[in-house]
Amino acid sequence: MSKNRTNLKRRELLKLGGKVATVGAVAGLSQLFVGCGDNQLQAPTSSGNAFDEETGNNSGDYSEIGTTYDGWAAGTTELISVDYPDDSIFEQSNSCSLAVTQQTTLGPCYFADSTGEDISLGLSGLPMQLCLRLVDSNCNPLTGYKIEIWHSDIRGVYSGDTSESSDASSFAGNFCTGGDSAAENSTWYRGLLSTDSNGRVNFKTHFPGWYSGRTIHIHFAVVDSYNNRQLISQLCFTDDFADYICTNHGLYSGRGVQDTPLARDNVFPSDYEDFVLSTEQNEDGTLLAYHTIKLV
Repeated sequence: MSKNRTNLKRRELLKLGGKVATVGAVAGLSQLFVGCGDNQLQAPTSSGNAFDEETGNNSGDYSEIGTTYDGWAAGTTELISVDYPDDSIFEQSNSCSLAVTQQTTLGPCYFADSTGEDISLGLSGLPMQLCLRLVDSNCNPLTGYKIEIWHSDIRGVYSGDTSESSDASSFAGNFCTGGDSAAENSTWYRGLLSTDSNGRVNFKTHFPGWYSGRTIHIHFAVVDSYNNRQLISQLCFTDDFADYICTNHGLYSGRGVQDTPLARDNVFPSDYEDFVLSTEQNEDGTLLAYHTIKLV
């Protein structure tokens, strides 16, 4: 692991799922949001829909730099100051035996987009490093495959500008964007990267929001060198971690906790453990989420 990352445990009553490590303060972030008592962020306005359509930013009245009361970053991905962790993260907790191998649905909100590493396009939320490793059935890294990801913004809304997409045949329009004009004119939270010699891709994004009927999730697809999809699936977070962020992080708390826990989600199987991302809090207050994907 990078020495810029901490693995200190929080108090035992906050076991947030995966491997969550937190710190009480974040170095280098000088501006704190003030609201609701202590140094906690205020809840988003407009029923949790804190989006500025003129600037195309969902940070609402928040400044670009800040932390929640317990040290989680809040703002753009520019707050990510730590390096990506080394490959040792994938050697912990039997990551290969817990790798995602099962297909799930493509979903109605997919369209192709070639945005690279930073898929946030300047929006705000809990900044997240998403690190994925692709391996074969013997857990050897697979190089030169493309991994696509897509997910909603912090309000549970998908972007919908398909004007430059090479494949938007399955995109369900208003079902995904909710008729939101900013969403309809953006391609936020969609991207594609090729795996390196270690089978690795690293994205910068934000922790997604939820929408009714689904647990918080991230879609992904693995595409080979012939542009054939080899695996279409989804990743998720533990209920405890998702509920904690949706309760305590001011850019999410205005909407409350998700209405569909993993056990009631109709996409993930009942044995959903293989789909759950491991998570840690970085030293700068941002989120690290990581997982191994296995082609069998």
